[in-house]
Amino acid sequence: MLTKDLLRVSRAGGGYRPQFATREHRPLAARVIGTYQGHVGKPRENLERALADLERDAEHFKLVRGFSALLERDATFETDAAIEPERARKAAFEAAEAVGVVSEDERAMALVRAAEGIEPSADDLERALYADLEERQVLTAIEPRWDPDGLVAQYNLSLAQTALFDATEVRVRSSDPKALVSAIKRLRLMYEIRKTGDVSGGAPDEREVVVTGPTHLFRATRRYGTRFARLLRTIATADEWRLEATIDDRGTERTLELSDAGPVRVPNAEPVADVSFDSGVEADFAARFSNLDLDWELAREPAPLATGTRVMIPDFAFEYEHGEFRVFFEIMGFWTPEYVEKKLGQLEGLEDVELIVAVDESLGVGEEIAARDFRAIPYTGTVRLKDVADVLREYERQLVAESAASLPDELRPDEDVVSLERLAARRGVSEDALADVSFPEHDLVGRTLVRPSVLDSLGEELEAGTSLSAAEATLEEYGISDSSALLSELGYRVEWEGLAGGTVVERE
Repeated sequence: MLTKDLLRVSRAGGGYRPQFATREHRPLAARVIGTYQGHVGKPRENLERALADLERDAEHFKLVRGFSALLERDATFETDAAIEPERARKAAFEAAEAVGVVSEDERAMALVRAAEGIEPSADDLERALYADLEERQVLTAIEPRWDPDGLVAQYNLSLAQTALFDATEVRVRSSDPKALVSAIKRLRLMYEIRKTGDVSGGAPDEREVVVTGPTHLFRATRRYGTRFARLLRTIATADEWRLEATIDDRGTERTLELSDAGPVRVPNAEPVADVSFDSGVEADFAARFSNLDLDWELAREPAPLATGTRVMIPDFAFEYEHGEFRVFFEIMGFWTPEYVEKKLGQLEGLEDVELIVAVDESLGVGEEIAARDFRAIPYTGTVRLKDVADVLREYERQLVAESAASLPDELRPDEDVVSLERLAARRGVSEDALADVSFPEHDLVGRTLVRPSVLDSLGEELEAGTSLSAAEATLEEYGISDSSALLSELGYRVEWEGLAGGTVVERE
């Protein structure tokens, strides 16, 4: 995905059409890759000047910035200084105050004096003064996952994903509906399946999957918008697919249309060079973790962590869905002794950070990591999801206990019907935090709180023999979406008639 400021769309004729890269942009993609590779060992500001030159020559500056944003995820920037910049500044400012710097000669004298109490020379100290500024950090490595063709393909996919950030509804037909619905459930999106009755025109499937967006929720969230974007990866892997989305374009409703006939595809993200065992472990873990139903979102390439004179970028971060809480995750694979020593040095400089480290047992450094107050998980071959999930659940129990402690013993919602999900979101807690709270004026039916008077009214309106669709329509009028739990509460069950629908009957 790209950030929204890099979105390129055409609104001509009232549409909403992403401006995709084409085959003719392949040389530009190659130049951006080459620019990164040619600036290894040089400060970021040099790289940014070279990219700015490319922007001036390109058809559209956002195209260059989009290519660059994708490549930067595979770039490593570090602070290159003989002494920690903060320490260098402190020494220099103290010496300057003692000398009384006015002229250039007095400045040089102050730097010499500041260097007397520490090991580096005056020149080294001067270079270190602002070496930790972002523009002065050095590009130490770039390992792009894509060749020029792959970068163009990834850009197109990312551009389409970004266009879906503001979708309020997505309608999809796919030749692989099973994989589509599975992904929707995994991403916890709300959906329904409609029969279109149209199998002409090469439609991939006569059923249309309709996924509703954040404006249909009680609270729109950035996380929900990104789930639409993540869903596109699954959609685009089908042989045949068609997507139509309703976009809220700053208050104007527009339609976005994509299909397998267009340029959106999922490129092969595996590097063309030899794959290291470590990155293979990371890719395997990310793929398996996405199938878990946890209250944690896995984020790749989280924000850098300052550690001494360098910057550490953990492999992943786990973001708790019910509050601003993050746990970083680092995988220490089959590394050289030198690299292990460097990583341990980085961990030494971390403070006030929650970190889980999966350690290849052959390294034998688990105890050293634990001694730094970080959670060490040993593994061989692959990281066990259960081990990671167990640690996350420990954090989760603490977070739930803290949020539950802030709640009163009783809650009396004003609504006649309210879901636990909505109530928890309103309170800024998880649903589990409501477990010990009582609701004197409501009955808990499934995961929904319902006043007894509403149950009485529904008991009078619903009767055996009613079609399921009619019963669901009645329940929706009361704001109840969990039809199965409510019908069971009233003493009914659903008798299914194939895939055509069902009938409400009394439970035996």
